[in-house]
Amino acid sequence: MQILYIYSILIVIYTLLTWIPRTLQTKLGQILARIVEPYLNLFQRFIPPIAGISFAPIIALLVIYFVNNYVLVWIANIVLHFFG
Repeated sequence: MQILYIYSILIVIYTLLTWIPRTLQTKLGQILARIVEPYLNLFQRFIPPIAGISFAPIIALLVIYFVNNYVLVWIANIVLHFFG
């Protein structure tokens, strides 16, 4: 669960860096791009930018939130029920 939380923070930082010119060419920007872009590209294929603004990061964060707060909790409850 903590990994998904940290990944969410990385997505937010990456998204903020895209607003500032040339920050994605920095070492930090390149590292974040390698970590975050593969996941964001999944959503950018289906959600086109509107007026030059990409809503893919928002949807990506909502999916992480849903998985973290519902799917993983549901799986943990099943495991505890059968093995706890």
